[in-house]
Amino acid sequence: MSLLLEEIIRSVEALLKLRNRNQKPNVDPNLDPVLLVPGIAGSILNAVDHENGNEERVWVRIFGADHEFRTKMWSRFDPSTGKTISLDPKTSIVVPQDRAGLHAIDVLDPDMIVGRESVYYFHEMIVEMIGWGFEEGKTLFGFGYDFRQSNRLQETLDQFAKKLEAVYKASGEKKINVISHSMGGLLVKCFMGLHSDIFEKYVQNWIAIAAPFRGAPGYITSTLLNGMSFVNGWEQNFFVSKWSMHQLLIECPSIYELMCCPYFKWELPPVLELWREKESNDGVGTSDVVLESYRSLESLEVFTKSLSNNTADYCGESIDLPFNWKIMEWAHKTKKVLASAKLPPQVKFYNIYGTNLETPHSVCYGNEKMPVKDLTNLRYFQPTYICVDGDGTVPMESAMADGLEAVARVGVPGEHRGILNDHRVFRMLRKWLNVGEPDPFYNPINDYVILPTTFEMEKYQENGLEVASVKESWDIISDDNNIGTARSTVNSISVSQPGNDQNPQAEAHATLTVQPQNDGRQHVELNAVSVSVDA
Repeated sequence: MSLLLEEIIRSVEALLKLRNRNQKPNVDPNLDPVLLVPGIAGSILNAVDHENGNEERVWVRIFGADHEFRTKMWSRFDPSTGKTISLDPKTSIVVPQDRAGLHAIDVLDPDMIVGRESVYYFHEMIVEMIGWGFEEGKTLFGFGYDFRQSNRLQETLDQFAKKLEAVYKASGEKKINVISHSMGGLLVKCFMGLHSDIFEKYVQNWIAIAAPFRGAPGYITSTLLNGMSFVNGWEQNFFVSKWSMHQLLIECPSIYELMCCPYFKWELPPVLELWREKESNDGVGTSDVVLESYRSLESLEVFTKSLSNNTADYCGESIDLPFNWKIMEWAHKTKKVLASAKLPPQVKFYNIYGTNLETPHSVCYGNEKMPVKDLTNLRYFQPTYICVDGDGTVPMESAMADGLEAVARVGVPGEHRGILNDHRVFRMLRKWLNVGEPDPFYNPINDYVILPTTFEMEKYQENGLEVASVKESWDIISDDNNIGTARSTVNSISVSQPGNDQNPQAEAHATLTVQPQNDGRQHVELNAVSVSVDA
């Protein structure tokens, strides 16, 4: 029952913190700069028309998403350069650089009227860090990149080197704190392995979050064979289709670099399992159903056969898109770079990884009743997973195996993308970034103080009923004369909880009174009561 009152109080406190949005954020010029690096699919990508120079967002967008994605984003790998090149010769893919690079990694579809979690990326972290005193373009920056490319593509690494230098100069030649998420950790580690001197010159701390240091075996196996969905349910009708995404990723070195690391000593090696129908040796033509199991290197033969007839229709032309062994060879060299990368002596490394979620580790296709007869039909099979602990995408074992001398490795219960918004992660970042502890009642984003003035709570039980009442009040102190109301306002709030075996039926009702501002102080009072019935 008291949980309902707590829910009301939290709602009111959140409402108070949202007031006075027009105030300039508090800026702390003494903070060291931070550079945020996203993972796969975590950067806005624009297509530039070579004829007129116009730019159009092709990732992420909702309206016309699938058609524009197929036309502008589909690409082929060039083994001579290691670069993935768009099939459309009239356009090039670029990353927007607005807001010191933060625009490209904040909300991936900024035109949406109502934001969706599926398109939010670093948004909550950016808002949080601005609240700590960071300033866009002076102490807070973003590095978006073309995630189709290899994590060791020299063109991308050159851009990263320029970004480090630019951040260093813009912040008054202060060394940088790099915060990477997911595959962004592989990009940073590749850069560190190939350009250690530059990394050490500009970077003081590297914080990796949910990095697939040894791959995301279950997730990537099903991606290569079945495609990838970034949204579920009815929203798929307005987004890029799973198969359109598959035809892109089959030519992306970054995906191959996320495959299982075969040389890592897994506690339980990931496998690809197939229920297959085989002719028996009884001489009468009967068949048996057997379970075949393939380790990472052995499974490449399955990938090759299952994708041997894979094609895509591009502008009326059929294009062969089999499993690409040239990309596989390139990815193998990338894994060697990742395995040999060393942390420079002057750089501190921290690793945050996700836990407590069932995470795909091994993949199985077919079953005893519906075995796989033709490997080219694997695309139509729904995979089942053997799961381990992790963040739902990256196994904990992979994320922990950074191979570096870490100051700290910390597991946070949460989902792969969701831990970017986790309050426990924010607390760790504040500590490792040396952000001073502010007044607990001070909100630096809105530059005002919410000061609790009274809190009274009473409970009593009678005839199977439990009644609780609470009175709480706050004073909002601000120099802004525009936040107040001209007269007192009274609002009502109600919440309810249906009864079940674990919890009794309960209801809570509250009134919120907001007084006019007087001498820079505004009084807010909450009176609430809840009643629960003992089943």
